[in-house]
Amino acid sequence: MSKSSNYGSGGLQIGGGITDKNALSWLEYGASKVIVTSFLFPGQKFSLSRLQTISSLVGKGRLVIDISCRRKDERWMVAMNKWQDITDTEVCQETLDLLSDYCRCGGSLPGNRRRSRLLGKWVRIPTTYAGGAKDISDLSTVQRLSDGRVDLTYGSALDIFGGNLVKLRDLVEWNKTALLGT
Repeated sequence: MSKSSNYGSGGLQIGGGITDKNALSWLEYGASKVIVTSFLFPGQKFSLSRLQTISSLVGKGRLVIDISCRRKDERWMVAMNKWQDITDTEVCQETLDLLSDYCRCGGSLPGNRRRSRLLGKWVRIPTTYAGGAKDISDLSTVQRLSDGRVDLTYGSALDIFGGNLVKLRDLVEWNKTALLGT
């Protein structure tokens, strides 16, 4: 089972193969939150009962739902397994409202400027926008377009992941300035 982690202000968050059978173990090992996608979509169909089960098991505050998405027929649909499998669930206000009843964080909403604006209007819980960030200025852009309601992650563009477009120390400085106003 492969694991991915994200160390941020909330500590270690772990995702990849998380189910109702192993989620508590990861929290006991020290993860602050577990990130789920595939478990919620058996056969690419959303399962509210699975969401209710894992949310009641780990607690709303320790559950992050990864709602990576891909365009299909002019709509953005939740995608999983490296965006290869498109589910039956559209990423829209109604979906985000439903999911936010069971978790306190949403994550991995890949996007563009239009989606940043929409997410800023739709989200009720802390949400992270992932995918496509290639410059330090993307932080300010997403913050402005979402009215500060959406965070941004960096992947392959970041120097610590082998990229050469963004330096970790620059992101740390940007965050210090943004959070502390210095």
